Amino acid sequence: MPLAVWPVAQRSAQYQRAGRYHPGCAAHPGKMLPALARCIVAEYSRPGQLVVDPLAGSGTTLVEAALFGRRAIGVELEARWADLARENAEHVLRPEHRQLVEVYQGDATDLATLLGDDSGRVDLVCTSPPYACDVGNVDKANWDRGGDLCPTSERNYSSDKANLGHARGAAYEAAMATIYGACFTVLRPGGILAVVTKNTRRKGRTLDLAGLTVALAEAAGFTYLQHVIALHAAIRDDDLAARPSFWQRTQTHQARTRGEPAHLVVHEDLCVFSAGPAQLTPAPQETAHAH
Repeated sequence: MPLAVWPVAQRSAQYQRAGRYHPGCAAHPGKMLPALARCIVAEYSRPGQLVVDPLAGSGTTLVEAALFGRRAIGVELEARWADLARENAEHVLRPEHRQLVEVYQGDATDLATLLGDDSGRVDLVCTSPPYACDVGNVDKANWDRGGDLCPTSERNYSSDKANLGHARGAAYEAAMATIYGACFTVLRPGGILAVVTKNTRRKGRTLDLAGLTVALAEAAGFTYLQHVIALHAAIRDDDLAARPSFWQRTQTHQARTRGEPAHLVVHEDLCVFSAGPAQLTPAPQETAHAH
């Protein structure tokens, strides 16, 4: 399997967004790195093509795709995140790029219906699903007062337990299998599915989310093309400079105190698939600077 390493965090996530994205993005607990979205769009699509994110969140994929001259459609179940994705498009993009973006509030399992005439014509699906673990924004002040470091009401993207962010185990696998099937339906023959995942730890064991993603996508009819290590540590001469959050440091320390061989994870896994024959068609005329 072809393997690549992309240094997409030479600048921190905060600095990649600062002065560009809407300040409201801070409320979303699981944002894709803008530099990573930019690299995916430049590598696996061409100007004028259609990029879709069925789990659009705050709209990072849509903004970066439009800046590269692609049509971009996002689907997001939660109304507040769909609104934030629209606000980001308004905030970041000039009118000529803003008109390339559409955001639909709806369920990713119903992707073909939501896309209408665009179903079967999509060139690239670029998304990052929930990682089947608890995610949320750290509230250190609350923790200092004796409360939760990450308040329960703010975890997993939504207070609605039916949201995919709350799914675990077999329920998560079934939901993602349906979504990957929907992605296969809306892609044109030979279109690309690019999924950003991250292996996590749960109850002292590693959840091989990258491996699960490959299995589910192949079961949906996709051909596995490439694996990319999206490096979240900055490269400084011959060293890697990690930027762990307070939450990551705390969780890793607690795991090691329990005797678990846990380490800080400084990368995400980008799994790339084709809805057809196994061939890549990069856009060599473009460069997406990952810094």
